This record gives sequence, structure tokens and C-alpha cells, in this order.
Amino acid sequence: MTSPLQQKIKVTGPVVVTANRLADGVVVWRTAGNTWSTQLADAAVVTNAADALALLEGAQKRDTDAVGPYIAPVERDAEGLIHPGNLRERIRVAGPTFDLPA
Repeated sequence: MTSPLQQKIKVTGPVVVTANRLADGVVVWRTAGNTWSTQLADAAVVTNAADALALLEGAQKRDTDAVGPYIAPVERDAEGLIHPGNLRERIRVAGPTFDLPA
């Protein structure tokens, strides 16, 4: 399998870098301050491949905080708020699509 850093990155709109926190698996997003946040609103949003790759590389340098970072699409609404850009990311933000057993 080819590493994301070796693949050609194609960015056609706003994107963020997301991963899962290593300690508990919670979904996190990379911020402009090179930290992780559990709030999508805190994510650094970029619109070109070079910036997306830089965010991804920064996220992969220290893999003791989060695992599996990747570039994910987002959308901005009329008020400028960030929303997941595809079904996978909507599910990751909202949680499971079914009730978990007790």
C-alpha cells in the first residue's frame, strides 16, 4: 500500500486533517496551532494540496497522540461554519448510526 505522503494529493475544495486520539479512539481534527481538537470548528481548513500535505505531515510526525491521520473534505455554510463534506465524516462527527448494546 502506498503511504499518503507518497500519493498525489488532489484537493478540490476545503479540507481538514482528521484522525483518532490514541488514548481513547475519539475523533480529532488538526488545528492551525498543530494540536488536536475534538471540535471540528477548531480544525485548520485549507484549500490546496500543498497546505493539506503540510498539515498531514505535521500530524504524522508525532504519532503518540493520534493515529491514522488523513485528509478529509469539509464544507462551509453561509455563516462560515464547518461541516463534514461526505457521509463518512458525518458519521464520524455524529457517532454510530445504530444504538450500541448496553
